[in-house]
Parts: sequence; structure tokens; C-alpha cells
Amino acid sequence: MDDYKQKLDDLLTETARQNASDLHLAVGRKPTLRIDGILVPLEKEPIMTPEMTEGIISELMTIPGQKEKLVKDRQIDLAYSFEDKARFRVNAYYQRGYLAAALRLIPSRIRSVEELNLPPIIHDFTNLSQGFVLVVGPAGHGKSTTLAAILDEINHAQSDHIITIEDPVEYLFTQDKCIISQREVGSDTTGFHVALRTILRQDPDVIMIGEMRDVVSISTAMTAAETGHLVFATLHTNSASQTIDRIIDSFPAEQQEQIASQLAATLVAIVSQRLLPRISGGRVPALEIMIVNPAIRNLIRERKVYQIDLVIETSLQEGMVTLNRSLANLVKNKEVSFDNAALYSLNPAELQILLEKM
Repeated sequence: MDDYKQKLDDLLTETARQNASDLHLAVGRKPTLRIDGILVPLEKEPIMTPEMTEGIISELMTIPGQKEKLVKDRQIDLAYSFEDKARFRVNAYYQRGYLAAALRLIPSRIRSVEELNLPPIIHDFTNLSQGFVLVVGPAGHGKSTTLAAILDEINHAQSDHIITIEDPVEYLFTQDKCIISQREVGSDTTGFHVALRTILRQDPDVIMIGEMRDVVSISTAMTAAETGHLVFATLHTNSASQTIDRIIDSFPAEQQEQIASQLAATLVAIVSQRLLPRISGGRVPALEIMIVNPAIRNLIRERKVYQIDLVIETSLQEGMVTLNRSLANLVKNKEVSFDNAALYSLNPAELQILLEKM
């Protein structure tokens, strides 16, 4: 057992040393890091056996009942603190009968909006008194990091009660002017549903929902925003318009008109984010930003979501930006290659035309 603990410590140390975002453990493969979006096997490490993989993953489970849950559910989400130096978000799972795990490195220091190269308009979201703000995008593209920067700015500037519901808790906040209650599914609450049902009785000003997974979490988030709270949440969607469609379509047909109306009234902004490999090393964000103005409110109510992209494109002066324009600016400024920008674009032909006009 001590050998497995030592091996885990060595692998986590190497993950942090190489500034990798993830560590992957799988039978038949060498331990593998994700560095600047690319998978890099640790060549000096042996190929992992079933016994080694199970032994290392067992060392990650420090709370009673976690091993039983993994066996029962065939997967588990958890957080692991490494010697007070770093935290990891862990998903352990079975594949082809063997254990495997993906460990996401959570930096110990919460970086600011400027340090993350996010546009200044992100600061505006910290000054809202109520409303619904969504940060969306594929897994591993910095949604949690962006939300942490926003919440930490509120923490240092305002006297609010911030409640987060996460599975698991990722960034740890040091309370400053705010009271920050971080609730982890499994250890602090039995589930998202239970936590959300009672959250309005806990006198929150700001609510952060780690991930909206179903109609209950979406409905509760909108109700909270409607009743005078500032609500932040994430979704795995590719764009602002797709996000709106996903939210409305997740409800039964007879409720969709009411949900569209409620969403139009509460939604303030959607930020869709990608992290691209930077030419000079590291990764840089490209963002689609939709700020809800009267035109967009009407389009949501009337279920004409397909027209929203055009409003974003023509509302640059309001702080809105399409993903393609954000990508084109990165290419123009020689921060990312055109090939990489085209890879992340939802419409590469339009990106090419945009670049030719710049």
C-alpha cells in the first residue's frame, strides 16, 4: 500500500511540475499527462497493470464509502488534496472491466480575469445584483476557472453570501468580504436536487451551480434568479444559441413556452469558451459573449433562437462577440495558428472570410 501511495505522490508531483491540466491512468498504458491540450505519455514510467491501477486509485479514495460507491456505480467523482500543495478533481471509472481514472489539476491560487486573458466585460458580471449567467463549452476548456475568477472578484469587493453546489468542490476560496459556503455533493449534501431545494432558505446573495444536469437544477436556477439572486452555472454546450435551445428543450413540450418566457426574463449573459494552444506555448481562451438585450429577449420568447447569432455579430458595441471573431482576433494577433482556430470554429468557412476582411 505504501508503494502505491508513493507512486501516486510521484505522479501528482510530476503533473504539477509539468503544469499539466490532467493525468490519465489506464491499464495497458503508461501514465499520461495532458499538456496544453496534447496527451503526453510519461516515458520513464512502466505500463500500468490492473493491480497497479487499482492500488493507485484506491489511494485517492480517502472518505469512507467511496470505494463501495465506485464498485456499485462503476464510476465516482471526488476531490483529492495533495499535501496542501494542489487539489485534483478525480473521475474514477471502469472500462472493459478494469479501473481507470482522469485527474484534473485544480491550481491552488485562483487567477484573476486579467491573468486568464479574459475580456474586460467579464468584470461587469461581478457587479450584477441578480440574474442568470451561464459559462458554457466543452469539458476541459476552463469554465470552472472562469467562474472561480468571477466569484473571487465578488469575494474581495462585496459583502455577500456566496453558496456553491459542486460535484466535487474544485477551487477552494479564502473568505474575504464574503461568506462563502461550498457544498460538495456526497459529503455536504446527498445530491444536487436536495441542495437546490433548500438553497433559498440559506439566505444566499450569489449562487453557483457546478453543472446544470436536469430540469430540476435548471428550473431552480431560474427561479432563484427571478427572486432577486445572482446565479452562475455551467453547461456542456457549444454556443449561446445551442445553450438556450438545450435549456428549453429539456422541459416537456407543454412547459416550453413558459420556460422560454422565464429564461428571457432572467438570463443576463452566456459566455461560451474554448482554450486553444498558443503559438508561444500554453493555452489562450477564445470566447463567444452574448449579452441579453431587448432584441435577444424577444427572440428567446418567440423561440427564434436561430437568429441570435446575427444579433451577437451586429452588437459589438455592446460588448458582444462571436466565437469566430474572437478566433480571428487571436489569429490576426499571431497568438494562435489558423489551423487551430479552424479546428475550434463552428463555421471555418466564415472564419476564413472574416480574416480576409480584417
